[in-house]
Amino acid sequence: MSIFLQADSLALASEAITDDQPVEKTLSVWDLLTNGGIGGQIIILVLFIMLFFAIFLYFERLLAINKASKTDASFMNNIKLNISSGKIDAAKMLCAQTNSPVARLIEKGISRIGRPLEDINTAIENAGNLELYKLEKNTSMLATISGAGPMIGFLGTVIGMILAFHKMASGGGQIEVGMLAEGIYTAMTTTVVGLIVGIVAYIGYNHLVVKTNKVVNQMEANAVEFLDLLNEPV
Repeated sequence: MSIFLQADSLALASEAITDDQPVEKTLSVWDLLTNGGIGGQIIILVLFIMLFFAIFLYFERLLAINKASKTDASFMNNIKLNISSGKIDAAKMLCAQTNSPVARLIEKGISRIGRPLEDINTAIENAGNLELYKLEKNTSMLATISGAGPMIGFLGTVIGMILAFHKMASGGGQIEVGMLAEGIYTAMTTTVVGLIVGIVAYIGYNHLVVKTNKVVNQMEANAVEFLDLLNEPV
């Protein structure tokens, strides 16, 4: 009988120890984003809209720049042959059939043949500025988002800390960690999301700047080659 009593007491003791042990609670990403209260949720929603907009702008501009950078390797050779042979109309037709910034610059220069070389150079520069504007269209928005994203995240941090201190002030001497959870969630999650938005937009902006500069250098090289062709002695 004593053996059975000892077994029962051991079982009850093990159950009590098991009940006293805290249950580990896992926190999903969704809970992390939504536990910050209505203020934190609004700020995170704004940040996610900015992130989506930044990604859309990046890929839209990347496709446009990649398309602008594609030029037939034989384009300038054909232009040289046509101009050297006096086939100005054929050179214009070739430019019109080629959809690229380089072709539009050369077409602008061909249309000014017969005028002073300085006028031709000015026309090409003006056309180049228009092409550069097209390439950089909406790219500045990425720079704005890269700066505004972290700032909005830090705004959420300040709001979260205000909420936490308000709970501490209104709680008097009865302050619990659970009372501060909402404010702390707001402070931390908005900071993280804001930094993510800023980093993504900043990297995307700088990558587009590098790609744009390559296209600009390509346009300048072809424009110089065209002007050298016109300046060659007959």
